[in-house]
Formats: sequence, structure tokens, C-alpha cells
Amino acid sequence: MPDRRTRAEEPLSDSHAAMSQQTTDTDIPSGFRMAQADIPPQTGAPPTGPSPEPPAGPGPGGQAGAGSGTTPEPPPLVATDLPLDLDPRAAADSVLDWLEGLYLIVVTPGWRQYQIAILLGLVVLSYLLRLLTYGRFDTWLRAQAGWAKWQLRLMVQLRDRLALIYFTAMAWTVYAIMQEVTWPSRSRIIEIFATMALAWLVIGLGARLVSNRTLRRLVEWSLWAYASLVALGLLDEAVVFLESVAISIGNFRLSALVLIKALLLVAALLTGARLLTAAAASGLSRNEDISPSMQVLGIKIIQMALYGIVVLVGIQALGFDLTGLAILSGAIGVGIGFGLQKVVSNLISGLIILLDRSIKPGDVISLGETFGWIDSLGARYVSVVTRDGREYLIPNEDLITGQVVNWTHSNERVRLDIHFGTSYGDDPHLVRRVAIEAAKGVPRVLSTPTAPVCHIVGFGDSSVDYILRFWIADTTAGLTNVRGNVYLALWDAFQANGISIPFPQREVRVLKDRPADKDQGGGEPDKAKTP
Repeated sequence: MPDRRTRAEEPLSDSHAAMSQQTTDTDIPSGFRMAQADIPPQTGAPPTGPSPEPPAGPGPGGQAGAGSGTTPEPPPLVATDLPLDLDPRAAADSVLDWLEGLYLIVVTPGWRQYQIAILLGLVVLSYLLRLLTYGRFDTWLRAQAGWAKWQLRLMVQLRDRLALIYFTAMAWTVYAIMQEVTWPSRSRIIEIFATMALAWLVIGLGARLVSNRTLRRLVEWSLWAYASLVALGLLDEAVVFLESVAISIGNFRLSALVLIKALLLVAALLTGARLLTAAAASGLSRNEDISPSMQVLGIKIIQMALYGIVVLVGIQALGFDLTGLAILSGAIGVGIGFGLQKVVSNLISGLIILLDRSIKPGDVISLGETFGWIDSLGARYVSVVTRDGREYLIPNEDLITGQVVNWTHSNERVRLDIHFGTSYGDDPHLVRRVAIEAAKGVPRVLSTPTAPVCHIVGFGDSSVDYILRFWIADTTAGLTNVRGNVYLALWDAFQANGISIPFPQREVRVLKDRPADKDQGGGEPDKAKTP
């Protein structure tokens, strides 16, 4: 294969000269320009292999003799750079010219049709390869259980885009081969579609960084449209058209182009703010010198700062004057004083909770009928998860103004009491000793530094009353279950040592009815005796 760089050193053949003379500006519709690669060099010989494409004519390759008639060669798929102040009608006319040129490309025999056929063949081959490799790839991916979550998600996205990956790789391979064996103009359409496929693949993978599904779709479609317009050479026409679609209110003008740019900018900033917040939260959570409440407070401050910057940048990107927000801030202040009083109260209460560290994530609290542990601290509420799986969202104001029992505020150990009674015939010293040993045998009951104790608290009608006190250090694991385990241990220990638990008994005696009672109760009168 000859080196393309030496072509300029060889003389141009007569056929090349004739072809270059036949290609005139009148053959190209307005709005298009010939690319440099479409015109053979003025000096040098064609490479060994397929001959350069002459003007379209009879035959499958568009070749004709010197005396045969010629038809205009369709324009390349590259649009002219247009000024941004172009009239919208002129931009629309340029798009129509582009569509007309595209039609000529499709219907005119020659290398452009060959390129379209090659692209269709690559599409079919890509889907065949996907059918052959999808199952094996999925089986291999499911076996990678030890990978990180982000790695698995990335591989899932690649698995779902196997056809696009195959098409992109094969299109660029074919384009590189054709650049070496023939003229660059004969692979221009393949280059355009290969560029668009690569852009779609990169955008589809990169858009996964946007967590919001609606915003992610907006970013994907916007970037896909931009990449397609750049590849097809229609970006200037699209810019002119979007700039012409606008809303004007006084001196303020908002065009569709400015709106799209602002939305994309806000989406990029929101994604960056989310990633920075996640990185900051991960760093703060690993710092053992910072208390959990201060970690939450630091994360909230970072979130407020980053998202505040996003809002300000978005407003300025739309063209609003930030100095005009003074009136808006005054209106917001009036609204805070009336309708948003409760909301602001909860926000301020949340800051107080974070600063005084009276409640922090992981604490076990009781508030009225609600008992559970704190899962998270929000700007407006506190999430409390109970043992039955329910999650209560308690306003911050209720935690500030109401009475809250924090079981683990300064110490994680909690004391529990159990009341029981035994019969008067049992030795109370033995009962106390057996009860303490039974409580110590329960796994969650602490033996040190505070061991279980048992005391007599009274003499009842039918039993001697006791109280058993013991400590636990894992209240998040539940209270009812550990009480039940201690009661069961007491039962087993009392049965083994012959200690009885009294219970009320009632005796019911059934007395036979007497004749006098029957008379008084209105029974049948005695029959009169006959003399």
C-alpha cells in the first residue's frame, strides 16, 4: 500500500484534472461547502487500489466516458459556517438545502450509497454480536459478587449498550481502513455516524452521574442533540433558530437557547454539588474526632453552600439581575412572619438540636407513645425507627418544646426492672439468689460493672413481692425481648429449685336448696292435705 504522504509528489492524471474541472460551485446547493478531503490534490497520482470517484453517470460506480453526459455530484454532508445574526428564515432555508443534499446523497449512485450500505451492514452485525455475547457477558457479570457497587453498575450499563459499543468500534475500524486505501471523501459519511455513535455512548454513560431521572433524561437528550448537530454540521442553523424563539418582557429577553444553556449548566452544577457533598460526608463520617451531630451539621452547611451557589448561578445564567432580588427577599421575609412560621421554627429547632447535641443519630428516645432509635436528622424533622419497622418523622419543634426521654444521651447502659412474687413457704434468701443467677445467664444482661440485684418490695395478700433489676447496653436491639428472656430464665430456675409462684384461687360451693328456700323463692305451693 503506498504512503498517502507521497501522493503530492506525483503528477495528476488527466482523469483527475477533468473531474476537478467538472465540479463547480453551481453543482452545490446553497448552505453547503465542499470539504477539502473531497477535492483530489492538484499534484500527485491516485493511490494504488480503487480509482477516484468520477462524476456520477451511468453504471454502478457512476463512471462514464469522456464524451458521455455527466450529472452534478451531490454535496458532502457538511454544512457551511453561518453567522449568528442570520435571519431565522435563512436558517430554515439552509436546513431545507441540507435535506435536499441528503436526498441527493441517498438516490445518486456512487460511494455515498456504498457508505450507507456499509453502515446498515454494521448495524445488523452489531445486533448479531449482541445476541451472541449478551448471555455470556451477563453470566460472567453475575459471578463478580466481590466487586464494588459502582463497578457493577458501570458493567451493567456497558452490558445494556453492547450493540452500540460493537457498532462504534467497527465503524471507526472501517473508517480507518478506508482512509488508508481510498480518498478521504469516500469515508466521510462513515466518519459522521461513527462520531455520533461514540458521542451517544459517552453521553449515555456519563449521564448516569445525574441521580434525578427527569434531569438525567433532559441532559442526555440535550447533549445527544448537540453532538448530532455538530457531527452533521447543522449547529449554526440550530443556534440561529433557538435564538429566534424568545419571550420579551420589557428589557428582559429569554430565548430558547439561553434557557437550554441555563438548564444544562444547572444540571452540571447540581451533579457536581451532589458528588462534592457525598465526598465531604464520607470524609466527615470517617473522622472519629467529630461527634455524629457535628458531622450532620457540617454536611448540612456544605449542602446549603453548594446548592445556594447553584441557585445563584442558575438565576444569573437566565439573565436575571440579582440586584432585583432585594424586593423578593422583603416579600419572603413577610411570608416567613406569617405563613412560613412553623417551617422556620422547625429549621431553627433543627440547628439548635445539632448545636447542643442533645439528640444525635443512634440515640434511643421515647416521645409520648413513640419508642425507637434516631435514624437521621433532617432540616425539618427527625426520623425515628421503631422496633416494628415503622419510621416516624417527628418535627424538630416537638423535640425542643416537648419532653423527650433519651435513653442513651450520656450513657448507653439502661436499667430494666422486673416484678414477680413467690409463695410464703419459699425461702426469700434462696429466691433472691436464684433470681440473680438466672438473670446473669441471659446473654444481653450485663454482669459488670453493675450486676443484677433482687430486693423484696412488699408482702402481698398471697405472695412475697420482689423486684429484679438488671442492666443492658444495646437498647436498639429491643426491650421487650430481653424482658421476656429474663422471665423465661426465672421460670426455669424456679422450677429447678422447687420455688412456686402463687396465683389467686377461688372456691365455689354449690349448696342444695332447702324447702324453706323454695317457699320463699316463689316455688310451687304445697298441695293441701285432705282430711
